[in-house]
Amino acid sequence: MSTSVLVINCGSSSIKYALISEQAKDRIYGLAENLGSADARIKGVTIGGQPLELSIPHADHEQALETILSRLSQYKPQAIGHRVVHGGTLTKAELLTDTIVERIREATPLAPLHNPAHLVGIDATMRLFPELPQVAVFDTAFHQTMPAHAYRYAVPKFLYTEHNVRRYGFHGTSHAYVSERGSELAGNLKQGGWLTAHLGNGSSTCAIWNGQSVDTSMGLTPLEGVVMGTRSGDVDPSLHSFLAANLGWDVYKIDRMLNKESGLLGLSDLSNDMRTLIEASEQGNEDATLAIEVFCYRLAKSLAAISCGLPRIDGLIFTGGIGENSAYIREKTLSYLPHFGFNLNKTQNNELKRGTEGRIDQGHGPQIWVIPTDEEARIAQETRQVAAQTSLLSKKSELAVEPA
Repeated sequence: MSTSVLVINCGSSSIKYALISEQAKDRIYGLAENLGSADARIKGVTIGGQPLELSIPHADHEQALETILSRLSQYKPQAIGHRVVHGGTLTKAELLTDTIVERIREATPLAPLHNPAHLVGIDATMRLFPELPQVAVFDTAFHQTMPAHAYRYAVPKFLYTEHNVRRYGFHGTSHAYVSERGSELAGNLKQGGWLTAHLGNGSSTCAIWNGQSVDTSMGLTPLEGVVMGTRSGDVDPSLHSFLAANLGWDVYKIDRMLNKESGLLGLSDLSNDMRTLIEASEQGNEDATLAIEVFCYRLAKSLAAISCGLPRIDGLIFTGGIGENSAYIREKTLSYLPHFGFNLNKTQNNELKRGTEGRIDQGHGPQIWVIPTDEEARIAQETRQVAAQTSLLSKKSELAVEPA
């Protein structure tokens, strides 16, 4: 492989990895799952597209990383890029130093389910490969260009100044990747106004002006915003006190319900998988039909709302598992936005699926694109940039030292 970056995404019991070279076709990737259990294993794809399945019973994160890296050592990655969900107020990808690791740790209260797992992976790889430059790429960083009127909540000021309570936004690497790709395809790289819809089990929208995020649907946590697979999205904040007073639920039970038992799953009482719901709706399941309608209406409502941050709309991009594969959801969502001038080409929309890229408008009005996201490629790109800058600064520093 040519110059390559190993991208690591650590979850609480899993590790996603991808070795990405500058040659787009050269990619090795996989998932270490069920870590800590007898069923721990690695499943993935090796060079040339060959499948890999390897049992690693009772392996922890470090043991799994050792196994992954030993299999990849022959390709000699030049750097490691870590996906980190929450960077607090960090505005860009950062070389991992003791200071940056501490900043990630300080942001843990803002992402208690994610940052601790990322720190486990960072600690393991820094001990295993101290000679390699390692970079943290934050889901939140892309949205740090939002103006204060977009990221501040209307709550007492001390909550912001003393406790960092504000809107951060997530899915930043995805929104950055597809908006840059969309503007490139349109012939105006990082120019103009774009709306992006990242739709999957987790979903969010973003408004982007000249390559910078100006608003997004997710907030302090990934719970805010549109309806998702198992997350409710926006609800009345007083729902917490209503459930506590009338059902005796504590805040932890309410939080669990809103994050894991709501969204498409809660509305349909059937599934959080959009494919299952569309099939059930076609068979007459009214709850599935309602779940789909709520999902699309709230999505359209979010796109309309965040468009307030754009001087004009040049295009809309659908991405993520649902956004890339469901022509039905794309068409239904656009039907709620008739006054925005979108002109869907239904034939092209219906033909575009299974991870293919293409334009689905009729050639007039704002453009409509389906662009498969590639968060790993974006993380690798930002990691290369930071590693190159670090190497350049190091060389300049060495040249500046007077010889004895």
